[in-house]
Parts: sequence; structure tokens; C-alpha cells
Amino acid sequence: MNNLLSFNYWLNIRPDVLTPLAQNILVFFMLILATLSIISFIVITKKKTGLYTKIWKRISSFSVTNLIIGALLWFFTYETIPLLSARFWFLLWAASMITWLVFIVINLTEIPIKKEQLQKEKEFKKYIP
Repeated sequence: MNNLLSFNYWLNIRPDVLTPLAQNILVFFMLILATLSIISFIVITKKKTGLYTKIWKRISSFSVTNLIIGALLWFFTYETIPLLSARFWFLLWAASMITWLVFIVINLTEIPIKKEQLQKEKEFKKYIP
């Protein structure tokens, strides 16, 4: 745990290989992303239109992109490539995922407003010939 709090661990250009526990966690996380991408792809192909289609497309692109980035980071750390296996890439990757998820959640919170607008529009069109 002391390593995680030191600057030398995060800014080392030539880090050691990942511990087996860290590799297992990374592979497990990538399996979760792969499962999420498969589920989102199935949902997108089943429902072509709807309020949640845009969210599922964003989740799909999020999971596929981060799966590819995670696989590349795992490969670079496995092969101990000097600059590309640095630990700060994991911090940048985590920060980008958190930012991306924040925007997905923001779009998800806008859906009830859109649903209400559609209901009002439907109610209004009911009385127009």
C-alpha cells in the first residue's frame, strides 16, 4: 500500500511487472468491459429506436474503447516496455473512464425530462386533427 502513495511508483518510467493480483484484477476488469460491450451490442441491435438507445450506444463505445486501451496497457506492462508500461498511464486511463461515465450519467438523468416532453407532445397531438 505504501507504493501506491509514493510518487516514485506512479512516475517511474521503467516499472517492474504487475503483481499477479494486479494482473488478475486488470484481466477481470477487462472481462467485465467485454461482457458490457456484448450486452450493449445485443441491446442496440434488438432496439433500433427508443429513449435509451443513445445511452446504450455510449455505453458500447465506452466499453469497447476502454477494453482496447486496457488490453494495450496490460500488454505493455507484461512486456515491460519502458515508457509505455509506466503506471501513470493507468491513472490517465482511470481519469478518462470516470469523466466518460460522468457524461453518461448526465445523459441518463436527462431521460425522464425527455420522456415527460414526449408524453406532453403526445397529449397535445391527441387533440390536433
